[in-house]
Amino acid sequence: MLAASRVSGQPVVDLSDIYAPEILERAQDAINVFDFRETAKHVFQPGHYTRMMMGADNGETVMANREGFSKFQFRMPRLINTQNIDSSVELFGETYPVPIFIAPCGGQKAFHEEGEVAVARAARSRGVGQFLSNQASTAIEEVSAARGVPVLFQLYPNLEWATTEAVIRRAERAGSRVMVVTVDHPASNREAIQRFRRDSNAECQVCHSEEAGYFRVPPMYEGLVRNPARRTFLDWDYIDRIRDTTSMHLMLKGIVTGGDAELAIEHGIEGIIVSNHGGRAENSLRGTIESLPEVVAAVNGRIPVLIDSGFRRGTDIFKALALGADAIAIGRPYLWGLGTFGQEGVETVLDILTREFLVVMRQAGTVNLGQIDRRFIV
Repeated sequence: MLAASRVSGQPVVDLSDIYAPEILERAQDAINVFDFRETAKHVFQPGHYTRMMMGADNGETVMANREGFSKFQFRMPRLINTQNIDSSVELFGETYPVPIFIAPCGGQKAFHEEGEVAVARAARSRGVGQFLSNQASTAIEEVSAARGVPVLFQLYPNLEWATTEAVIRRAERAGSRVMVVTVDHPASNREAIQRFRRDSNAECQVCHSEEAGYFRVPPMYEGLVRNPARRTFLDWDYIDRIRDTTSMHLMLKGIVTGGDAELAIEHGIEGIIVSNHGGRAENSLRGTIESLPEVVAAVNGRIPVLIDSGFRRGTDIFKALALGADAIAIGRPYLWGLGTFGQEGVETVLDILTREFLVVMRQAGTVNLGQIDRRFIV
């Protein structure tokens, strides 16, 4: 029953119950991706949920990523035939049915026993592109086999150049044609997870003690010397070294300014992902959707521009494409789906976002991605 109150003598319906997310018993019951988030709260171990959801400092940039979308409104035309829609996008010669990619997220077996393999099967069933983190809990060869084609690879460079080079060579041998280097994470202050104090928290010790053996070296680093130093050493010279080392298409993830976008092109970078690490790295209080226009202007169509951080709705995707992005990538939503219902959960998240995006395409009278541009945005 709807709660009601009165303002100036008129009844006002409280819609909070109608729009509140639900706890799901089946993936197919989800109305939107927020239902998976609500279910994840009750399924995940508290430490794992906190690690996935936390941001830098007090998490203001996590919120800014969502709030940024509300700063752009739509201008919708009418009476356009949209019976036949083509939502496909091309990236480096590969065509995908929708402009939605799986962003790289490490350690996915913390959320589901099949981890990255379940995600790869979901990506294969829906035809979407999958970026695999070099912090993955499953080997790249196994994930690519589950995906059916080599995955796109994400690299965190290591201070030990021999280690970085060895990881790049392994990705090449696995058949990856695209590598994205994450550049937005030289340091971070993540207070939320510190409160769990893994070394003394009994709940965490079940998995993270030496006896449990959970905290293993990621497969991409097996047999390699890994320097634990943060990526404070990373600079354009190091990017040049990577560029000269591989024939893979090289992208940078974490570019948020037009100046860095220009420099990226000067250094031979072939694609950019506008990202602030989902608000987990720096507390800039600037959503990626707000950073996108200046990056797009600087690139001026010369290389592909993708964007991640905060995407939860089909309207979010349309706004990003209208502002000049070629595609978007999702992170937390597919992890909510993975951790609650495995492969089926990831597939359902992708289906919901695809359905919502196609709804907006029809509302805007656009029958292909090339028709989505700035005229739809105020």
